[in-house]
Amino acid sequence: MNIYIQRGNVIFDARADVAARLPDAIACRIADRFGYPTPVVLRTAEDLAAVIANNPFLREGCEDEDLHVYFLADPPDSRRVGQLDPDRSPPGRFEVRGREVYLRLPNGMGRTKLTNAYLDSKLATISTGRNWRTVTKLLDLMGG
Repeated sequence: MNIYIQRGNVIFDARADVAARLPDAIACRIADRFGYPTPVVLRTAEDLAAVIANNPFLREGCEDEDLHVYFLADPPDSRRVGQLDPDRSPPGRFEVRGREVYLRLPNGMGRTKLTNAYLDSKLATISTGRNWRTVTKLLDLMGG
């Protein structure tokens, strides 16, 4: 097991049947041990490779430091996606693709109104965000 950047990123090997149960099992253990709920979102190396390949803002030539991804625990309902406000935090932009929300945030993550809380409430799921450098580094560490 490897932990990367002390931000809750853990890399491990597991069979698919075991990996499917890990988010709930890990969240329960954290709650038992520390007394508070923590969302756990899991992606495989193949998932991360697809996330990187499908980033719509890369094709526009955006700078890596402007790019971020929210990883959703569940695929969002298309009606909920349609209710997201595209003008919530200009000049920031986002695009929902599958279980990811891709963000282009030229003013940075700290100044955007496109937060976990906003997206989680609108999409009825939980998410965790990472900057683009972390996403690509995680895939590299996973051997991808």
